[in-house]
Amino acid sequence: MSLRDNFTPDEWFKVMTGPGRAGAVIVAASPSGLTGIVAETQAIAAAVRQSVSAQGRTPLMEAMAADLLGTPPTPPTQEQARTIEDVRSQSLDAVRQAVWLVSAKTSPEDAEAYRTMLMQVAERTASAAKEGGFLGFGGEQVNDKERAAIEELRQVIGGNTQTLPDQPGTVIHETPPGTPGR
Repeated sequence: MSLRDNFTPDEWFKVMTGPGRAGAVIVAASPSGLTGIVAETQAIAAAVRQSVSAQGRTPLMEAMAADLLGTPPTPPTQEQARTIEDVRSQSLDAVRQAVWLVSAKTSPEDAEAYRTMLMQVAERTASAAKEGGFLGFGGEQVNDKERAAIEELRQVIGGNTQTLPDQPGTVIHETPPGTPGR
């Protein structure tokens, strides 16, 4: 039995797409034009590759690496984003759900590695392209909107959780995020 068997196909899809969704939050915060979006997309892929291929990776990172080499899963039916704000809010919700799933169904070490990967993706995406300026001159590497998006992700990834003092990284939730009644 592999770690992936702990998840339904829809849940595993959410876990696998969580890093891309974290990057999408940053992209949506401050769209950078075509060349910027290409650079940010490459940064997302590079950060994921680095996380899943690192020495001493956790079982979750190994399972994700194996899936990245295989056939991509069929995405579940989901609402299409119509605006940049829709992309941001749907991506934040998807990250929240992925973190909850990983925290609920894997070890504390796997959950910490996943949260770390998500933050690395966000930070590398933010610094992948200069924002502002003209024809590549001026601008800043990470602007205020991207910094705010990183902080918002930091709250989603590590916030609104209860950590047990004797078991760091153990996250307790009563119900999964995004479920009716929350």
